[in-house]
Amino acid sequence: PEETVTSSFASFIHAVRPEHLSKTVCHRSKRMILDSIGVGLVGSTTHVFDIALQYCRLYSSVAVSSVYGKPGVKLSPTLAAFTNGVATHSMDFDDTWHPATHPSGAVLPALLAASQMLPPSTKPNGMDFLLAFNVGLEVQGRLMHFSTEAHNIPKRFHPPSVVGTMGSAAATAKLLSLSTAQCAHALGIAASLAGAPMANAATQAKPLHIGNATRLGFEAALLAARGMEANPLILDDIPGCSGFSAFYSVYQPKPLSTPSDHHEFLLEKQDIAFKRFPAHLGMHWVVDAALSVRNLFINYAGSFSPSLIRTIVLKIPVSKYINRPFPSSEHQARHSFQFNACAALLDGEVGLGSFAESSIHRQELRELLDKVVVEHPEDNVANFDKMYGEVALLLHSGDVLTGKCDTFYGHWRKPLSKESLLKKFRSNASHVLPEEKIETIVTMVDNLENLSDSSQL
Repeated sequence: PEETVTSSFASFIHAVRPEHLSKTVCHRSKRMILDSIGVGLVGSTTHVFDIALQYCRLYSSVAVSSVYGKPGVKLSPTLAAFTNGVATHSMDFDDTWHPATHPSGAVLPALLAASQMLPPSTKPNGMDFLLAFNVGLEVQGRLMHFSTEAHNIPKRFHPPSVVGTMGSAAATAKLLSLSTAQCAHALGIAASLAGAPMANAATQAKPLHIGNATRLGFEAALLAARGMEANPLILDDIPGCSGFSAFYSVYQPKPLSTPSDHHEFLLEKQDIAFKRFPAHLGMHWVVDAALSVRNLFINYAGSFSPSLIRTIVLKIPVSKYINRPFPSSEHQARHSFQFNACAALLDGEVGLGSFAESSIHRQELRELLDKVVVEHPEDNVANFDKMYGEVALLLHSGDVLTGKCDTFYGHWRKPLSKESLLKKFRSNASHVLPEEKIETIVTMVDNLENLSDSSQL
Protein backbone atom coordinates (compact mmCIF):
# COMPACT_ATOMS: atom_id res chain seq x y z
CA PRO A 1 0.00 0.00 0.00
CA GLU A 2 1.01 3.60 -0.60
CA GLU A 3 2.94 5.12 2.28
CA THR A 4 1.14 7.81 4.26
CA VAL A 5 2.39 10.30 6.82
CA THR A 6 0.83 8.20 9.57
CA SER A 7 2.33 4.94 8.33
CA SER A 8 5.75 6.59 8.04
CA PHE A 9 5.59 7.62 11.71
CA ALA A 10 4.49 4.13 12.72
CA SER A 11 7.31 2.57 10.70
CA PHE A 12 9.81 4.90 12.32
CA ILE A 13 8.63 4.10 15.85
CA HIS A 14 8.80 0.39 15.17
CA ALA A 15 12.08 0.34 13.26
CA VAL A 16 14.31 2.83 15.10
CA ARG A 17 17.17 1.22 17.00
CA PRO A 18 19.57 2.30 19.77
CA GLU A 19 22.42 2.68 17.29
CA HIS A 20 20.51 5.53 15.64
CA LEU A 21 21.05 7.69 18.73
CA SER A 22 24.13 9.89 18.45
CA LYS A 23 26.35 10.80 21.39
CA THR A 24 24.88 14.30 21.36
CA VAL A 25 21.30 13.01 21.50
CA CYS A 26 22.14 10.59 24.33
CA HIS A 27 23.92 13.33 26.28
CA ARG A 28 21.14 15.89 25.88
CA SER A 29 18.32 13.46 26.61
CA LYS A 30 20.02 12.18 29.78
CA ARG A 31 20.26 15.79 30.98
CA MET A 32 16.52 16.10 30.32
CA ILE A 33 15.74 12.89 32.22
CA LEU A 34 17.77 13.96 35.25
CA ASP A 35 16.24 17.44 35.33
CA SER A 36 12.72 16.08 34.90
CA ILE A 37 13.15 13.62 37.79
CA GLY A 38 14.39 16.43 40.04
CA VAL A 39 11.51 18.70 39.04
CA GLY A 40 9.07 15.84 39.70
CA LEU A 41 10.57 15.19 43.12
CA VAL A 42 10.29 18.78 44.30
CA GLY A 43 6.87 18.94 42.64
CA SER A 44 5.72 16.11 44.89
CA THR A 45 5.77 18.61 47.77
CA THR A 46 3.01 20.78 46.27
CA HIS A 47 -0.68 21.02 47.13
CA VAL A 48 -1.85 20.22 43.61
CA PHE A 49 0.22 17.01 43.65
CA ASP A 50 -1.44 15.98 46.95
CA ILE A 51 -4.86 16.45 45.36
CA ALA A 52 -3.90 14.31 42.36
CA LEU A 53 -2.41 11.58 44.56
CA GLN A 54 -5.48 11.44 46.81
CA TYR A 55 -7.66 11.07 43.73
CA CYS A 56 -5.54 8.29 42.24
CA ARG A 57 -5.37 6.28 45.45
CA LEU A 58 -9.13 5.87 45.22
CA TYR A 59 -8.74 3.82 42.05
CA SER A 60 -5.40 2.06 42.46
CA SER A 61 -5.98 -1.68 42.13
CA VAL A 62 -2.77 -3.04 40.58
CA ALA A 63 -0.26 -0.99 42.55
CA VAL A 64 3.14 -1.69 40.97
CA SER A 65 4.48 1.71 39.90
CA SER A 66 6.25 4.24 42.13
CA VAL A 67 5.23 7.81 42.91
CA TYR A 68 7.65 10.75 43.06
CA GLY A 69 8.61 11.73 46.59
CA LYS A 70 6.50 9.07 48.31
CA PRO A 71 8.60 6.05 49.35
CA GLY A 72 6.44 2.98 49.76
CA VAL A 73 3.49 4.44 47.84
CA LYS A 74 2.63 2.69 44.58
CA LEU A 75 -0.25 3.07 42.14
CA SER A 76 -1.49 1.32 39.03
CA PRO A 77 0.84 2.14 36.11
CA THR A 78 -1.32 4.69 34.30
CA LEU A 79 -2.29 6.49 37.51
CA ALA A 80 1.34 6.59 38.62
CA ALA A 81 2.18 8.18 35.25
CA PHE A 82 -0.63 10.71 35.76
CA THR A 83 0.43 11.60 39.30
CA ASN A 84 4.10 11.94 38.39
CA GLY A 85 3.17 14.05 35.37
CA VAL A 86 1.23 16.40 37.64
CA ALA A 87 4.26 16.61 39.95
CA THR A 88 6.55 17.45 37.04
CA HIS A 89 4.48 20.47 35.98
CA SER A 90 3.11 21.48 39.39
CA MET A 91 5.58 24.38 39.65
CA ASP A 92 6.06 25.03 35.92
CA PHE A 93 9.69 24.07 36.53
CA ASP A 94 10.05 21.52 33.70
CA ASP A 95 12.01 21.81 30.47
CA THR A 96 10.75 23.63 27.37
CA TRP A 97 11.48 23.07 23.70
CA HIS A 98 11.00 25.03 20.48
CA PRO A 99 8.42 24.98 18.99
CA ALA A 100 6.87 25.56 22.39
CA THR A 101 6.06 22.53 24.53
CA HIS A 102 7.22 20.71 27.69
CA PRO A 103 8.55 17.47 26.20
CA SER A 104 10.02 15.44 29.07
CA GLY A 105 7.14 15.55 31.53
CA ALA A 106 4.74 14.16 28.93
CA VAL A 107 6.93 11.12 28.24
CA LEU A 108 9.17 10.20 31.18
CA PRO A 109 6.48 9.35 33.79
CA ALA A 110 4.81 6.91 31.37
CA LEU A 111 8.10 5.14 30.68
CA LEU A 112 9.00 4.92 34.36
CA ALA A 113 5.60 3.42 35.19
CA ALA A 114 5.63 1.05 32.20
CA SER A 115 9.10 -0.22 33.13
CA GLN A 116 7.81 -1.27 36.53
CA MET A 117 4.66 -2.77 35.02
CA LEU A 118 6.43 -5.23 32.73
CA PRO A 119 7.24 -8.72 34.06
CA PRO A 120 10.86 -9.51 35.02
CA SER A 121 11.53 -11.48 31.83
CA THR A 122 10.69 -8.50 29.60
CA LYS A 123 12.12 -5.57 31.55
CA PRO A 124 13.63 -3.00 29.12
CA ASN A 125 17.26 -2.15 29.66
CA GLY A 126 18.58 1.38 29.96
CA MET A 127 19.29 1.74 26.26
CA ASP A 128 15.76 0.61 25.41
CA PHE A 129 14.47 3.21 27.85
CA LEU A 130 16.65 5.97 26.39
CA LEU A 131 15.55 5.08 22.87
CA ALA A 132 11.85 5.11 23.79
CA PHE A 133 12.31 8.48 25.50
CA ASN A 134 13.87 9.92 22.34
CA VAL A 135 11.10 8.45 20.18
CA GLY A 136 8.64 10.38 22.33
CA LEU A 137 10.64 13.58 21.86
CA GLU A 138 11.04 13.06 18.11
CA VAL A 139 7.32 12.55 17.50
CA GLN A 140 6.46 15.68 19.49
CA GLY A 141 9.00 17.77 17.62
CA ARG A 142 8.03 16.52 14.16
CA LEU A 143 4.33 17.17 14.78
CA MET A 144 5.00 20.72 15.98
CA HIS A 145 7.03 21.47 12.88
CA PHE A 146 3.97 20.74 10.72
CA SER A 147 2.44 24.11 11.65
CA THR A 148 3.82 27.65 11.78
CA GLU A 149 1.28 28.33 14.54
CA ALA A 150 3.14 25.94 16.84
CA HIS A 151 6.30 28.08 16.76
CA ASN A 152 4.71 30.91 18.75
CA ILE A 153 3.60 31.13 22.37
CA PRO A 154 0.21 29.35 22.33
CA LYS A 155 -3.17 31.04 22.44
CA ARG A 156 -5.76 28.27 22.01
CA PHE A 157 -4.51 25.02 23.58
CA HIS A 158 -1.61 24.00 25.78
CA PRO A 159 0.82 22.19 23.41
CA PRO A 160 1.94 19.35 25.71
CA SER A 161 -1.70 18.32 26.15
CA VAL A 162 -1.71 17.64 22.40
CA VAL A 163 1.75 16.73 21.12
CA GLY A 164 2.74 15.40 24.54
CA THR A 165 -0.07 12.85 24.44
CA MET A 166 1.13 11.73 21.01
CA GLY A 167 4.73 11.56 22.23
CA SER A 168 3.75 9.50 25.25
CA ALA A 169 1.84 7.07 23.02
CA ALA A 170 4.81 6.74 20.65
CA ALA A 171 7.36 6.31 23.46
CA THR A 172 5.27 3.71 25.29
CA ALA A 173 4.53 1.87 22.05
CA LYS A 174 8.27 1.64 21.46
CA LEU A 175 9.01 0.47 25.00
CA LEU A 176 6.28 -2.20 24.72
CA SER A 177 7.62 -3.34 21.30
CA LEU A 178 4.31 -2.86 19.49
CA SER A 179 4.00 -3.80 15.82
CA THR A 180 4.00 -1.15 13.11
CA ALA A 181 0.21 -1.35 12.80
CA GLN A 182 -0.23 -1.10 16.55
CA CYS A 183 2.04 1.97 16.64
CA ALA A 184 -0.18 3.67 14.06
CA HIS A 185 -3.31 2.81 16.05
CA ALA A 186 -1.69 4.09 19.26
CA LEU A 187 -1.16 7.47 17.58
CA GLY A 188 -4.74 7.46 16.32
CA ILE A 189 -6.18 6.62 19.73
CA ALA A 190 -3.98 9.23 21.42
CA ALA A 191 -5.30 11.94 19.08
CA SER A 192 -8.78 11.29 20.47
CA LEU A 193 -7.51 11.76 24.02
CA ALA A 194 -5.59 14.99 23.44
CA GLY A 195 -6.17 18.67 24.11
CA ALA A 196 -6.61 21.25 26.88
CA PRO A 197 -7.53 24.96 26.59
CA MET A 198 -5.12 27.74 27.51
CA ALA A 199 -7.76 29.30 29.79
CA ASN A 200 -6.63 26.88 32.49
CA ALA A 201 -3.09 28.22 32.47
CA ALA A 202 -2.09 29.83 35.77
CA THR A 203 -4.49 27.57 37.70
CA GLN A 204 -4.14 24.28 39.56
CA ALA A 205 -5.65 22.60 36.50
CA LYS A 206 -2.61 23.32 34.30
CA PRO A 207 -0.44 20.54 35.81
CA LEU A 208 -3.21 18.13 34.85
CA HIS A 209 -2.31 18.84 31.21
CA ILE A 210 1.04 17.09 31.65
CA GLY A 211 -0.41 14.40 33.89
CA ASN A 212 -3.11 13.60 31.36
CA ALA A 213 -0.72 13.72 28.41
CA THR A 214 1.62 11.10 29.83
CA ARG A 215 -1.20 8.95 31.22
CA LEU A 216 -3.48 9.06 28.18
CA GLY A 217 -0.65 8.41 25.72
CA PHE A 218 0.29 5.42 27.86
CA GLU A 219 -3.33 4.23 27.80
CA ALA A 220 -3.48 4.67 24.02
CA ALA A 221 -0.50 2.34 23.59
CA LEU A 222 -2.03 -0.21 25.98
CA LEU A 223 -5.32 -0.13 24.07
CA ALA A 224 -3.52 -0.55 20.74
CA ALA A 225 -1.59 -3.49 22.18
CA ARG A 226 -4.90 -5.14 23.00
CA GLY A 227 -6.28 -4.73 19.50
CA MET A 228 -8.07 -1.39 19.50
CA GLU A 229 -7.93 0.34 16.12
CA ALA A 230 -8.11 3.98 15.04
CA ASN A 231 -8.02 5.98 11.82
CA PRO A 232 -4.88 4.87 9.92
CA LEU A 233 -4.58 8.38 8.41
CA ILE A 234 -4.74 10.31 11.68
CA LEU A 235 -1.62 12.41 10.93
CA ASP A 236 -2.39 12.97 7.25
CA ASP A 237 -4.06 16.10 5.91
CA ILE A 238 -7.36 14.80 4.53
CA PRO A 239 -9.55 17.58 3.06
CA GLY A 240 -12.96 17.73 4.71
CA CYS A 241 -12.08 15.35 7.55
CA SER A 242 -9.70 16.62 10.21
CA GLY A 243 -7.37 14.25 11.99
CA PHE A 244 -4.49 15.71 13.95
CA SER A 245 -4.98 18.84 11.83
CA ALA A 246 -7.98 19.67 14.04
CA PHE A 247 -5.53 21.19 16.52
CA TYR A 248 -3.84 23.55 14.04
CA SER A 249 -5.21 26.18 11.67
CA VAL A 250 -2.28 25.62 9.31
CA TYR A 251 -1.14 22.00 9.02
CA GLN A 252 1.30 20.66 6.44
CA PRO A 253 2.45 17.16 7.45
CA LYS A 254 5.45 15.40 5.97
CA PRO A 255 6.44 11.73 6.15
CA LEU A 256 9.04 10.71 8.71
CA SER A 257 11.75 8.76 6.98
CA THR A 258 12.62 5.27 8.11
CA PRO A 259 15.71 5.50 10.32
CA SER A 260 19.05 4.80 8.72
CA ASP A 261 22.64 5.02 9.82
CA HIS A 262 22.44 8.77 9.18
CA HIS A 263 19.10 9.59 10.80
CA GLU A 264 19.33 12.91 12.63
CA PHE A 265 17.01 13.34 15.59
CA LEU A 266 15.59 16.81 16.17
CA LEU A 267 17.29 16.90 19.56
CA GLU A 268 20.59 16.80 17.66
CA LYS A 269 19.77 20.11 15.97
CA GLN A 270 17.64 21.76 18.68
CA ASP A 271 18.77 21.65 22.30
CA ILE A 272 16.39 22.11 25.22
CA ALA A 273 15.76 25.00 27.64
CA PHE A 274 16.13 24.23 31.36
CA LYS A 275 14.55 26.61 33.86
CA ARG A 276 16.55 28.10 36.72
CA PHE A 277 13.44 28.94 38.74
CA PRO A 278 9.87 27.57 38.79
CA ALA A 279 7.88 29.78 36.43
CA HIS A 280 6.69 30.05 32.82
CA LEU A 281 9.62 30.16 30.40
CA GLY A 282 8.84 33.72 29.29
CA MET A 283 9.56 34.92 32.82
CA HIS A 284 13.23 34.02 32.47
CA TRP A 285 13.85 36.84 30.02
CA VAL A 286 12.33 39.56 32.20
CA VAL A 287 14.00 38.23 35.35
CA ASP A 288 17.46 38.36 33.78
CA ALA A 289 16.69 41.83 32.41
CA ALA A 290 15.46 42.94 35.85
CA LEU A 291 18.56 41.56 37.59
CA SER A 292 20.75 43.40 35.09
CA VAL A 293 19.05 46.76 35.67
CA ARG A 294 19.03 46.14 39.43
CA ASN A 295 22.83 45.94 39.37
CA LEU A 296 22.93 49.22 37.45
CA PHE A 297 20.62 50.79 40.01
CA ILE A 298 22.78 49.66 42.94
CA ASN A 299 25.88 51.08 41.25
CA TYR A 300 23.92 54.30 40.68
CA ALA A 301 22.33 54.71 44.13
CA GLY A 302 24.45 52.53 46.42
CA SER A 303 21.52 50.24 47.27
CA PHE A 304 18.16 49.22 45.86
CA SER A 305 15.74 51.96 46.95
CA PRO A 306 12.24 51.57 45.43
CA SER A 307 11.31 55.09 46.54
CA LEU A 308 13.67 56.50 43.89
CA ILE A 309 11.73 54.75 41.10
CA ARG A 310 8.84 56.58 39.44
CA THR A 311 7.93 54.03 36.73
CA ILE A 312 8.97 50.50 35.76
CA VAL A 313 8.59 49.91 32.01
CA LEU A 314 8.41 46.30 30.81
CA LYS A 315 8.91 45.70 27.10
CA ILE A 316 7.48 42.25 26.45
CA PRO A 317 5.73 40.33 23.66
CA VAL A 318 1.94 40.19 23.43
CA SER A 319 0.75 37.10 25.28
CA LYS A 320 -2.40 37.59 27.28
CA TYR A 321 -2.16 34.68 29.70
CA ILE A 322 1.26 35.73 31.02
CA ASN A 323 0.45 39.45 31.19
CA ARG A 324 -0.93 39.55 34.74
CA PRO A 325 -0.53 42.92 36.54
CA PHE A 326 -1.57 41.79 40.04
CA PRO A 327 -1.41 37.99 40.52
CA SER A 328 -3.20 36.68 43.61
CA SER A 329 -2.02 33.04 43.70
CA GLU A 330 1.21 31.13 43.22
CA HIS A 331 0.06 29.79 39.84
CA GLN A 332 -0.87 33.26 38.62
CA ALA A 333 2.47 34.59 39.88
CA ARG A 334 4.36 31.94 37.89
CA HIS A 335 2.58 33.32 34.80
CA SER A 336 3.09 37.05 35.39
CA PHE A 337 5.73 39.14 33.65
CA GLN A 338 5.05 41.93 36.13
CA PHE A 339 5.40 39.82 39.26
CA ASN A 340 8.63 38.12 38.21
CA ALA A 341 10.26 41.37 37.15
CA CYS A 342 9.35 43.07 40.43
CA ALA A 343 10.33 40.07 42.57
CA ALA A 344 13.75 40.04 40.89
CA LEU A 345 14.14 43.79 41.42
CA LEU A 346 13.13 43.61 45.07
CA ASP A 347 15.00 40.45 46.12
CA GLY A 348 17.85 40.14 43.64
CA GLU A 349 16.71 36.62 42.75
CA VAL A 350 13.69 34.46 41.93
CA GLY A 351 13.41 30.99 43.46
CA LEU A 352 11.06 28.52 45.11
CA GLY A 353 10.29 30.90 47.96
CA SER A 354 9.31 33.72 45.61
CA PHE A 355 5.94 32.05 44.99
CA ALA A 356 4.95 31.44 48.60
CA GLU A 357 1.77 33.23 49.71
CA SER A 358 3.75 35.40 52.12
CA SER A 359 6.04 36.56 49.31
CA ILE A 360 3.29 37.21 46.79
CA HIS A 361 1.29 39.50 49.07
CA ARG A 362 4.11 41.65 50.44
CA GLN A 363 3.26 45.35 50.60
CA GLU A 364 6.63 46.40 49.15
CA LEU A 365 6.09 44.09 46.18
CA ARG A 366 2.60 45.48 45.62
CA GLU A 367 4.04 49.00 45.62
CA LEU A 368 6.48 48.01 42.87
CA LEU A 369 3.69 46.37 40.84
CA ASP A 370 1.74 49.66 41.03
CA LYS A 371 4.62 51.34 39.17
CA VAL A 372 4.71 48.91 36.23
CA VAL A 373 3.79 50.01 32.71
CA VAL A 374 3.77 47.43 29.91
CA GLU A 375 4.81 48.09 26.32
CA HIS A 376 4.72 45.71 23.35
CA PRO A 377 7.38 46.66 20.77
CA GLU A 378 6.60 45.37 17.28
CA ASP A 379 9.95 43.58 17.08
CA ASN A 380 9.31 41.64 20.30
CA VAL A 381 7.36 38.65 19.02
CA ALA A 382 5.71 35.94 21.14
CA ASN A 383 8.17 33.25 20.15
CA PHE A 384 10.66 31.56 22.47
CA ASP A 385 13.34 31.67 19.80
CA LYS A 386 12.94 35.38 18.99
CA MET A 387 11.53 37.25 21.99
CA TYR A 388 13.41 39.44 24.44
CA GLY A 389 12.74 41.05 27.80
CA GLU A 390 13.54 44.65 28.67
CA VAL A 391 13.11 46.41 32.01
CA ALA A 392 13.58 50.18 32.26
CA LEU A 393 13.56 52.12 35.54
CA LEU A 394 12.41 55.73 35.17
CA LEU A 395 13.70 57.53 38.24
CA HIS A 396 12.28 60.63 39.93
CA SER A 397 15.58 62.33 39.13
CA GLY A 398 14.82 62.02 35.43
CA ASP A 399 17.49 59.38 34.83
CA VAL A 400 16.60 56.13 33.08
CA LEU A 401 18.31 52.79 33.71
CA THR A 402 17.69 49.87 31.31
CA GLY A 403 18.36 46.15 31.36
CA LYS A 404 17.71 43.84 28.42
CA CYS A 405 17.91 40.08 27.90
CA ASP A 406 17.89 38.42 24.47
CA THR A 407 18.96 34.96 25.68
CA PHE A 408 18.69 33.91 29.32
CA TYR A 409 21.04 31.40 30.95
CA GLY A 410 19.42 28.00 30.43
CA HIS A 411 18.03 28.77 26.96
CA TRP A 412 19.04 26.36 24.18
CA ARG A 413 21.34 29.07 22.81
CA LYS A 414 22.97 29.40 26.25
CA PRO A 415 22.67 25.95 27.87
CA LEU A 416 23.08 25.29 31.57
CA SER A 417 26.51 23.92 32.41
CA LYS A 418 26.79 20.42 33.85
CA GLU A 419 27.50 21.98 37.23
CA SER A 420 24.39 24.19 37.08
CA LEU A 421 22.15 21.31 36.02
CA LEU A 422 23.45 19.08 38.80
CA LYS A 423 23.04 21.88 41.33
CA LYS A 424 19.41 22.31 40.29
CA PHE A 425 18.73 18.56 40.44
CA ARG A 426 20.36 18.10 43.84
CA SER A 427 18.51 21.10 45.25
CA ASN A 428 15.15 19.85 43.96
CA ALA A 429 15.68 16.23 44.98
CA SER A 430 16.89 17.18 48.47
CA HIS A 431 13.36 18.21 49.40
CA VAL A 432 12.32 14.54 49.52
CA LEU A 433 15.40 12.29 49.21
CA PRO A 434 18.55 11.73 51.31
CA GLU A 435 21.92 12.57 49.78
CA GLU A 436 22.93 8.97 49.04
CA LYS A 437 19.80 8.33 46.98
CA ILE A 438 20.26 11.59 45.13
CA GLU A 439 23.77 10.61 44.11
CA THR A 440 22.57 7.13 43.11
CA ILE A 441 20.09 8.70 40.67
CA VAL A 442 22.78 11.01 39.25
CA THR A 443 25.07 8.05 38.62
CA MET A 444 22.28 5.85 37.23
CA VAL A 445 21.10 8.45 34.70
CA ASP A 446 24.66 9.28 33.70
CA ASN A 447 25.22 5.60 32.90
CA LEU A 448 21.71 4.86 31.67
CA GLU A 449 22.84 3.10 28.50
CA ASN A 450 24.59 0.49 30.67
CA LEU A 451 21.65 -0.18 33.00
CA SER A 452 20.44 -3.78 32.70
CA ASP A 453 16.94 -3.09 34.07
CA SER A 454 15.43 0.38 33.58
CA SER A 455 12.79 -0.22 36.26
CA GLN A 456 15.59 0.30 38.81
CA LEU A 457 15.42 3.98 37.91
